[in-house]
Amino acid sequence: MAIEAWFMDESNEDQRLPHQRKPNEPVSLDHLAELGVLYWLLNPKVYENDVELKKIREARGYNYMDMLDLRPENVANFEEKLRNFYTEHIHADEEIRYCLEGSAYFDVRDKEDRWIRIWIKAGDLIILPAGIYHRFTLDTSNYVRLMRLFVGEPVWTAHNRPQEDHPARKEYVKSLTERVGVPLAAH
Repeated sequence: MAIEAWFMDESNEDQRLPHQRKPNEPVSLDHLAELGVLYWLLNPKVYENDVELKKIREARGYNYMDMLDLRPENVANFEEKLRNFYTEHIHADEEIRYCLEGSAYFDVRDKEDRWIRIWIKAGDLIILPAGIYHRFTLDTSNYVRLMRLFVGEPVWTAHNRPQEDHPARKEYVKSLTERVGVPLAAH
């Protein structure tokens, strides 16, 4: 089953809730691809020897990998960390996450500055382009195990909004105008 995404409601309730509009307004993989968000569905049970994952890593130059096991009992100051992840920001590089267990949400801004919630579950590999406004939170399960991939040494710097003058943001906005009508070969 493919990844699920939808436009978010404006509620200030617990960030771990789905926040679907009523009626729900799903967002397609094609719409996400127009924003530069790429997606693959892989088999998380074989991640250590997955030929498809190896191809993706080689093709995109992801030579660094680590694991993140997010759950209350594993993370000091868990609630504070979760609030920090949920602060809207950009990165100068792509953000690549492969969900091996559990589930969580990535929220991204679309071209009209609306929030789109992307629900990742085991098997979902997602790539957020450099410069896209986004945030992250767990869902109500309060657990996710993620593989994080990088090109070269990892850079953990989050640049909180506003960042309109940041080079990665400028390049991202420019790419949106160039991307119109261009199919992407991910999903």
